[in-house]
Amino acid sequence: VGPYILITPNETRRNQLQQIAKKELDDLKRWKEEHRQRPINLAPQRLGGKESEAQVRQNQQMMLMQSKYLQKHKRKEHIKAKKEAEEAEILKKKALQREKAERLEVKKRQQEMQRREMFLEDRYYKTNELLNRLDLGLPKSDSCQIANHGAESTAWMRSHTYKQALREDETRRLEEMKQEQRRKAELMEFKQKQEEEDRMRARQDEQRRCFQSLFIFCCILRVNNAFLDRLQKKTQSTNIHQPEHSG
Repeated sequence: VGPYILITPNETRRNQLQQIAKKELDDLKRWKEEHRQRPINLAPQRLGGKESEAQVRQNQQMMLMQSKYLQKHKRKEHIKAKKEAEEAEILKKKALQREKAERLEVKKRQQEMQRREMFLEDRYYKTNELLNRLDLGLPKSDSCQIANHGAESTAWMRSHTYKQALREDETRRLEEMKQEQRRKAELMEFKQKQEEEDRMRARQDEQRRCFQSLFIFCCILRVNNAFLDRLQKKTQSTNIHQPEHSG
């Protein structure tokens, strides 16, 4: 160990610090003694109502049980309503998609009918044009007409008959297409009415189920209230012969 220097302590400074520390400790003890909690002295007085403590406890327990049941029932109703709302939203989306698909199908059918009508009209005009050309292509000279009068009349009758048959066939086809389109329109209208009736029936069933659940809930509440009234009357009748308790 190397050399060291020993310094003697300052006794005066040490005594001053000790006195200051002691004074602070005494002040802290005095402050705690002055600010400590004092005992509370209240004049005795009667508290509570006419019911006893046991009856109050029993009523509190019954109210707690009833509130738990009501909360459970409300939770179930909330979950049920949420599921019904989700199902209704899904059904609504499905109905919208179905209506879109039906409108698209109707539009495609109408376009197909229009194309067929245009095709039949065009073929009708082309046939008439061909028959007119055949009629104009017959010989017109007097000598030929005199020589071949019977043959010309026969060809004209044949062309006229063929043209009339084609016209009747085209007219019949157009009429059939119109009747088919009319039947499809009536079927679509009947289908829409049926779907509307189904939706109305489903809505009425849903309202009926809601009313039934509300009626059941009201009956349960009525039974619970009657039970609580009987229990309260019974406890009051038993407490008539007992001394009143102070709360």
